[in-house]
Amino acid sequence: MHGRPLHPDPVVQPVQHQTAVDPLPWRAAAPPPHPSTQRDPRGPSYDTQNSVDYSVATRLKKAVAEKLAELLKDSPGMSAQAQAQRGRALINEAVAVWADAVAIERGRSTTPAEDRHLAEAVYDLLFRAGRLQKYLDDPRVENILVNGHDDVCVDYGDARRVPVPPVAESDEDLKELLRDLARRTGQSERTLSTANPFLALRLEDGSRLQAITEVTPKTYVTIRRHRVRDVDLPGLVELGSIDTTLAAFLGALIRAKKNVMIVGTQGVGKTSLLRAMAREIPPDERIGTMETEYELFLHENGHHRQIVPMESRLGNGERVDGHSVGEITVGDLIYPALRMTLSRMVVGEVRGPEVVPMLRVMTNGEGGSLCTLHAREPHMVFDRIAELYMEYGGNMTESLAYKQAANGINFIVFVKMVDETAIGGRRHRFVSHVLEVTGTGEMGRPATNTVFGPRPELDEPRAVPLMHPACLPDLMRVGFPAHLLDLSRGSWQAPLELKVRAA
Repeated sequence: MHGRPLHPDPVVQPVQHQTAVDPLPWRAAAPPPHPSTQRDPRGPSYDTQNSVDYSVATRLKKAVAEKLAELLKDSPGMSAQAQAQRGRALINEAVAVWADAVAIERGRSTTPAEDRHLAEAVYDLLFRAGRLQKYLDDPRVENILVNGHDDVCVDYGDARRVPVPPVAESDEDLKELLRDLARRTGQSERTLSTANPFLALRLEDGSRLQAITEVTPKTYVTIRRHRVRDVDLPGLVELGSIDTTLAAFLGALIRAKKNVMIVGTQGVGKTSLLRAMAREIPPDERIGTMETEYELFLHENGHHRQIVPMESRLGNGERVDGHSVGEITVGDLIYPALRMTLSRMVVGEVRGPEVVPMLRVMTNGEGGSLCTLHAREPHMVFDRIAELYMEYGGNMTESLAYKQAANGINFIVFVKMVDETAIGGRRHRFVSHVLEVTGTGEMGRPATNTVFGPRPELDEPRAVPLMHPACLPDLMRVGFPAHLLDLSRGSWQAPLELKVRAA
């Protein structure tokens, strides 16, 4: 094993209170957390939705849509903004006519709030995400889970899962909403039907939607929100995902152009960490991003000025040689990207045969590439890579997968979630391990050093320094203060507050 262990004595020493490490040494102090990241223990509240009769809203939406379609026949080049303005006017007219009819029926006028809520509901149905929109507008909501039109829950922040009212009048109305979303988001090649029972979309706010129908008893939809879309490493420090010691180390990995793979299970924060680390790439360095659906938004963050964002494309359903006609996969994007004079490549998620060209880039390029991968535990990473290599076909073998992983990957960062909401606690997302890949070890598998990891003897499940990496001189040359690795607790002031601790 390479590197120098920091704490060879297994005897647990009395815990000493450590002085806080200053925020990241190469930049200004971290800003206070954005209000949208703060936990609201009360949970989401959607009081206005109960005041809207959605059968009326749906009827008015159809009437307005017909009038708008007639206008578009006369002005086919009308911009989306102009359509929305005309639609708003038509909606107000339709609501006014409805209010007059209701006043006669009730014997009293509707209230301004009632009219306003109805108009907003019709607008959302026609131009936005319908009844889902109120959850997309709520910065606290993390996931929207739809198990049929009338069985809906939302997850928000680190709190509990909350049931909410139906998002459509029927399953068919829900499918029609999903088709509308596909059209409005400019991804019309992605639709939902008997022939195409799966739908994956990127919504206007960047949320990721996956829907399944026909092969299920009803339509199921999962929407994953990006609550920390513009986060950087100081932001992750404020959220408690990493401490300032690890933030300084991760920033140095980027500046030293180390190839990094971020690993963990679904929903633990891999994409957020990748975004934050990518913010350490110099603004004028030319990089390319390859994603199934845009989730990194590096081309929209205002930081990077030389970026080539690429997104895969679904085919038209016809199969030729096992592939859908017109399909462009993440793997297909990598090779042309090599001709774009890119200094780094960032793959949002490696989940198939694209692992082969990705590791080839890491092996042969100048370094600094980033990607994410799904794996349940740190020790499973290389077996997962080998499994994906087999999907590539050809002459791929397990030994070749191990060899290219050992040669291409410099560091593996593992992200973990501990969910204690079932016992009245919180969801804790944090980096638990940072492994340095040091070449080929026994049985041809990649060898690793655990540079950061948990210290159960100190009741600390989060990543704290365990040893010096073999490449420490490279990190020191880009400004990393090596003495930070001598802090046995990192810069955490106390162990993670868990209701249940390891035995």
